[in-house]
Amino acid sequence: MIREAKKSDVQAIYELIIELAIYEREPDAVVATVSDIEENLFGANPVAFCHVAEVDGQIVGIAIWFLNYSTWLGKAGLYLEDLFVKPEFRGQGLGLQLMKTLAKHCFDHGYERFQWWVLDWNEPSIKFYKSIGAEAMDEWTVYRLSGSALKSFAASSTSNF
Repeated sequence: MIREAKKSDVQAIYELIIELAIYEREPDAVVATVSDIEENLFGANPVAFCHVAEVDGQIVGIAIWFLNYSTWLGKAGLYLEDLFVKPEFRGQGLGLQLMKTLAKHCFDHGYERFQWWVLDWNEPSIKFYKSIGAEAMDEWTVYRLSGSALKSFAASSTSNF
């Protein structure tokens, strides 16, 4: 069963985030806490949303997403931050159903794009995404400011926001 996450799902969502980090070869990268996830998904001003895949009452997959915006289209889009299904539940169509649920959410809300990143070494996921008709945006390169680089750059600002 695919459904919107509930506040009572936070611990299971967090555990799957940890499993995803391990799968993506970044086991120490998660600094978020259960409280962070709860606040960001279910607080007064949620900044992200989550759908879960549930089998026999157990949450075995997650799709965490948020809205983005295209200035060229003048429309919102859905950005999939994380898609993860426990290895022992793969091959049952749960990832596909999570993706279809989010695609329908896009369609129902008038979102023009549904996009995400995938690690270039993650061949099983790349194959899966291509099988559903997704296109690689190879001409784009992702850039990021974070940690001390972000702090230093922000500190150099002369703006009075």
